[in-house]
Amino acid sequence: MLKATGFDKAIIGVAERCRSENVIAYDANECIQILIDQGMTDTEAVEYFSYNVLGAYVGENTPMFIWNYTLEEIDEMMDDFYEEKQYVD
Repeated sequence: MLKATGFDKAIIGVAERCRSENVIAYDANECIQILIDQGMTDTEAVEYFSYNVLGAYVGENTPMFIWNYTLEEIDEMMDDFYEEKQYVD
C-alpha cells in the first residue's frame, strides 16, 4: 500500500475490492482541509488536490480518496447524471 505524503490525518482506513490489492483510503474533504490549513485558499486547495493528488496514479497500490455523501445525495447525483445523459445521446 502507498501513502499520500502529508495526508496521514485524513486516513480513514483500508479499501478492499475484488481482484485488487488493498489500498489506503483517505477522506477527500479532510485532505483539502489539510491543504487549506497549510495556507492555500479554498480554490487553490481544491485545484491542487484535484490535479496533484487525485490525478496522480502510481499503479495498482495508488490510494483511494472517499467523498462522504448521504444516500439521498447519491440518488440526486445519479438522477442528474441520467437526466444529462438523455440530452447528450
